Amino acid sequence: MTTSPRYPMTPYPNGWFQVAYGDELEVGKAEPLHYFGRDYVLFRGADGVARVFDAFCPHLGAHLGYGGKVEGDSIRCPFHGWRYDSAGKCVEIPYGKRIPPSARLHPHSVVERNGLVMLWHHAEGKAPDWEVPVVPEYGLDGWTPYVKRRWKIRTHNQDMAENSVDQAHFRYVHGTLTVPQSQATTDGPCLHVLSQMKMGTPAGEVDGSIESRSWGFGFGQVGFRGIVETSLVTSVTPIDGEYVDVRFSFSVKSLGDERMTRGVGKALIADIEKQMREDIPIWENKAFLDRPVLCDGDGPIGVFRNWCKQFYSEAA
Repeated sequence: MTTSPRYPMTPYPNGWFQVAYGDELEVGKAEPLHYFGRDYVLFRGADGVARVFDAFCPHLGAHLGYGGKVEGDSIRCPFHGWRYDSAGKCVEIPYGKRIPPSARLHPHSVVERNGLVMLWHHAEGKAPDWEVPVVPEYGLDGWTPYVKRRWKIRTHNQDMAENSVDQAHFRYVHGTLTVPQSQATTDGPCLHVLSQMKMGTPAGEVDGSIESRSWGFGFGQVGFRGIVETSLVTSVTPIDGEYVDVRFSFSVKSLGDERMTRGVGKALIADIEKQMREDIPIWENKAFLDRPVLCDGDGPIGVFRNWCKQFYSEAA
């Protein structure tokens, strides 16, 4: 069992997790990945499909993410030229007549959706039992392309995700005008949280809301309403027992004027970046309390923690 000293649960929960952006992975390109304390190779074949295999060639251990050559829908090892097909089976050894039956690379479940390359992780190796949802705003006319932000943070997926239901911290960490009122409901792997709050603007207070839907710990969509409609796609992928890779992908609904949309969207994104700078020192230095002392104004933390349990295997 792999655990972080700071947390009683495994740092590697089950679910879908982003490992790349689709527009950054070219056809014929192979890249190394390191997530869940393991090494992988990611590549896009001539058929346009993104694939993820275990990184090391079973022959003599070369990492296919460093110098591996994509040929059609297959990948060739940079060390001795062994070639593996789209299912991970070795189909060619240039200097050998017989291919050992165990010459295989383990393939992993991958879905490319909403502009993200998503990898399925399960502690027991089980197949996906739910799908990555479609983000309605992605690629829609009237919504801007993604504005991307990224952080490496010393925290756990669950601790970071708990912010969505921790309504009091918005007032005392981020300086909202009031403590938001939050409601949370669950539906299988999906957690739905709606928070109503007052937002300050140069023209005075406006009613605003933050509505989030999280599918496991690795993928979520947050909708901001009040100043400008904004869609934020969040992904948090465990790197190792200490750190997570955080990607935020923002899209802003057009206000009818491109310059105004860009300006207002830039200001909102800057404010969310500011909130991240305020949150990170807390996440990186806090303790996880399995039985926290809560009060009646803390928000639906109990609902959240019960929802979390489904993403941990007994084996982990």
